Amino acid sequence: MGKVELAVEDGRWVLTLNDPERRNCLDDALCSDLGKAVSTIAADRHARTLLVTGEGSAFCAGADLPALFGDTSRTVAQTREHLHEVYASFLRLRELPIPTIAVVQGPAVGAGLNLAMACDVRIAGPRASFAATFSRIGLHPGGGCTWFLVDALGPQKAMAMLLDGGALDGPAAVAAGLALELADNPMTRGQELAERWAGLDPELARDIKTAVRTAHRGDFAATLEFESWAQASSAAKPAIQQVVERFRRS
Repeated sequence: MGKVELAVEDGRWVLTLNDPERRNCLDDALCSDLGKAVSTIAADRHARTLLVTGEGSAFCAGADLPALFGDTSRTVAQTREHLHEVYASFLRLRELPIPTIAVVQGPAVGAGLNLAMACDVRIAGPRASFAATFSRIGLHPGGGCTWFLVDALGPQKAMAMLLDGGALDGPAAVAAGLALELADNPMTRGQELAERWAGLDPELARDIKTAVRTAHRGDFAATLEFESWAQASSAAKPAIQQVVERFRRS
């Protein structure tokens, strides 16, 4: 698929940005390939998990700045429309019902940071960094970066990071809650999580993801209502009924 490679085994998908010479920069071609790859995964009813990573030294070095901002004849509205096309290529990851894991083996910069943050969890390697460098080049954050950082860091730390155009290395990202954990081999660790989570009933994994998203919006009543429905639905499944039967016999 051009600049994106896809692999799958037993419902466990791996999506690899594959333009290492350009540090997996999100140019128009890579964005197009990324969107097609996510569509392929979304259409697989047997999909269970997804790992997202980058080939080479960088996870993703961000957007192709000349392609996005080099044409000064464009109106603000035209640039904005193009930006939404770029945003959509990675934000569609958020729509997948399966657990998604970003394996960040190197720098995730700008739009590359957003790509990592669009996944449910992030595993950082020893050379990982998470950089929101927009303000350093006189550019406002985009692609959901403000929301992602406020969500992960809180408004005060997000404000400072965005004003400074700052970056967090792997240990700092884990300490701040932006990444789940640090691993010497992040792909191996990501595969371990994917294999474990792929072993769950797919409806259970999907509903847990929905419940977390609902709770994150801060609506206790809506979360409780969804939990009551999802728990009642899962209670009819063989796994819990086997546990119930063991209780009866004990």
